[in-house]
Amino acid sequence: MTTTAKRMKKIEILAPAGGFESVTAAVRSGADAVYVGEKQFSARSAAQNFDFEELKAAAAYCHIHGVKLYVTINTLVFDDELEQLKNAVIAAAKADADALIVQNMGVARLARETVPELPLHASTQMSVHTVSGVRALYEEGFKRVVLAREMSREEIIKASEVPVELEVFVHGALCMSVSGQCYFSAMLGSRSGNRGACAQTCRLPFSVGNQRDGYALSLKDNSLIGHIGELEKIGVASAKIEGRMKRPEYVAAAVRAYREQRDLGAVSEKTAGLLRGVFSRTGFTDGYYTSRLGGEMFGTRTKEDVVSASERLLSKIRRSYKDEIRNVAVNGVFTAKTGEKPVLEVTDGANRAVVTADAVCEKAINRPLGREKCREQLSKTGGTAYKFSSLSIKTDDDISLPVSSLNAVRRDALKKLDEMRENIHNYDINDVKIKIPQRKSPYEVGKTRARVTGTKLGTGFKACELVFVPLFADIGEIKRLKAENYNIGVEIPRGMFGRESQIEAQLKKVKEIGIDDVLCHNIGALYAAKRLGFVLHGGFGLNLVNTYDLLWAEDYGIKDVELSFELTFGRINSLGADIPRGIITYGYLPLMLCRNCPVKSTGIKCKTCKNLSKMQDRKSKRFYLKCDGACTEVLNCLPLFIAPEEFSKLRTNFKILRFSVENYVENVENIEEFIPISMLKDKFTRGLYVRGVK
Repeated sequence: MTTTAKRMKKIEILAPAGGFESVTAAVRSGADAVYVGEKQFSARSAAQNFDFEELKAAAAYCHIHGVKLYVTINTLVFDDELEQLKNAVIAAAKADADALIVQNMGVARLARETVPELPLHASTQMSVHTVSGVRALYEEGFKRVVLAREMSREEIIKASEVPVELEVFVHGALCMSVSGQCYFSAMLGSRSGNRGACAQTCRLPFSVGNQRDGYALSLKDNSLIGHIGELEKIGVASAKIEGRMKRPEYVAAAVRAYREQRDLGAVSEKTAGLLRGVFSRTGFTDGYYTSRLGGEMFGTRTKEDVVSASERLLSKIRRSYKDEIRNVAVNGVFTAKTGEKPVLEVTDGANRAVVTADAVCEKAINRPLGREKCREQLSKTGGTAYKFSSLSIKTDDDISLPVSSLNAVRRDALKKLDEMRENIHNYDINDVKIKIPQRKSPYEVGKTRARVTGTKLGTGFKACELVFVPLFADIGEIKRLKAENYNIGVEIPRGMFGRESQIEAQLKKVKEIGIDDVLCHNIGALYAAKRLGFVLHGGFGLNLVNTYDLLWAEDYGIKDVELSFELTFGRINSLGADIPRGIITYGYLPLMLCRNCPVKSTGIKCKTCKNLSKMQDRKSKRFYLKCDGACTEVLNCLPLFIAPEEFSKLRTNFKILRFSVENYVENVENIEEFIPISMLKDKFTRGLYVRGVK
């Protein structure tokens, strides 16, 4: 599909549904498509979600009304869940879903093996925020890419150069972290956002500097309603409304507002009032889209916001979608001849239902059945999705037929048309056997790698197999370290927003001085580095957690990978595939990757972090903030530490010491003697490697 072709299409209004009432609310309010989650593997596990029969009913209802249904399987999936995953994919296909929304490449791989023709949409949980990421997924066969919420207008325009459908979140909650890069809820309470169990830690009080009772991680809800026309002109295929955990009334109000804006160019004051009242966090923001980051983007759910969603308001919204809508135009021909059974033919243009009545038309003795009476009865399509655009009545002048027969033939014809419209795809399904290929190459316990944020390295770092320094470190310093026999690689920033040209230019510079190894945390970084001929190392941000993920990494040409720190030791040891892998054994783990810095919640327009480089929660725990000038990482309050004797039991190839606050807290002069347990005075965590995640 060309960009020109994309721009000719009207933008899709895509609605969330956590339960069946929300499906009907969305469809009856004017949605073009609805996305839902199955009972398992949904990034909104707290929503009601759908079992197979409910999913089948939702797809049928949507399809009858000419609406698409997308099914989310957008969580991380472990090896011991792959059989259940396969069954979930099959269930979506049998229910006749129009697409699967998936989070990681292993799920995509298994879905393709199982149902090759089922279209795949890349979830926003894939953290795609660059044109290189979009291009990579297009080349991987994805039909649609759901872009990161943090992207600006200019960045979306750049992404639209790729001939793939783009989906943009236009309304609803904004996570402080880039989706797919938040580990806060998991680390604090084992409730993983990447597994659909987020505890919404970001809505709790967090303060920066001298601020008290602040909410440094709570953003207002997103609203791009005024930009729908612009997004349509850019070529964005779908305008996505967030909210599978919100009530049906919210879904109805949001869909109606965005439908009005798209079709009429404005939202009525009545509809706008309903949308404001049903859910808000002290108003809305379009800060990411318009590149106006700062304190005005932050907000919380106040008492006034809650009481505005009164039962009176909700009841008013419910009334707006209580009745079935007749949004499918059909043409009909009714033929009735004396001595014959009458026939009704109904078509929607693609399907044709023909029904013959049970009764025979008789010659009228007193009052014949007039054509207008036939038309009146047959046109009563209330309670269905249909309305007649044209209805041709071909009857003899003097026939007699019970009205009940007219009603029955109409009901049967429309029911038959329902059945034809319900199932669109009829996917071919392969009952694949889940195989976990065991590793052939040996494990090499003992190799050490380091990731640092500067270039002042002690001589002990020469013992490391690889030391990854920031890509934007001074070229002269990188050259010096290489000349002094340090094994240097570079790390592409996890947040690449708007910096692709600079990143590519810097990659070329380090390539010229002989640096070959690049650490990449997202598929956009992998794509850019691969195109320039670098040796690829997959970072933890790729969220690789199962054998199918690792098989994809092998096929993509990645040399080795950092496994997700949401894996337990047991799951790490059970992973198959042959690609070398390692884990982080030391470091202040990054809990969030933020484009809008928490410091800005104070209203300060910071030029330097200095004394604002820490954030405090309500229990006085302090979290480091590391800013690279474009994005900020929120680091855990305690460092991770895995003892050598524990690491030696793992089936891995290397360990990673992840230094983030060198010369501030961490003393790393001699890497060979680095034993942080004595330095930390027992104040450390073993992370999720033992307790795991939900």
